[in-house]
Amino acid sequence: QVQLVESGGGLVQAGGSLRLSCAASGRTFSSLAMGWFRQAPGKDREFVAAIKWNGVDTGYADSGKGRFIISRDSAKNTVYLQMNSLRPEDTAVYYCAATAIWSKSYGSQGNYPYWGQGTQVTVSS
Repeated sequence: QVQLVESGGGLVQAGGSLRLSCAASGRTFSSLAMGWFRQAPGKDREFVAAIKWNGVDTGYADSGKGRFIISRDSAKNTVYLQMNSLRPEDTAVYYCAATAIWSKSYGSQGNYPYWGQGTQVTVSS
């Protein structure tokens, strides 16, 4: 089992930045690929970014390319999502997810068996 706890959400003005954190426990962090997803009110949950266990291979949804950066710190068993130039449409609950599989389908929610509880991000205009 893997336990994931997100933090770092909050209220920010458009154009601002936030850094989300997700602390993992219960399984060797270096064996996990990690992903960030989000769900806005009334919408389906969608992929945001993912990072392989090597910390090098990453993937992003078009919505976050050039603005969001995913990274991981193996010493802290933590994955981060740095979000810059935030927009009101980025408002959502952001979820951290983990998987032992890395494939071209890293953006598919079904590939992630482990999920955190989510952290709210609200971007005001």
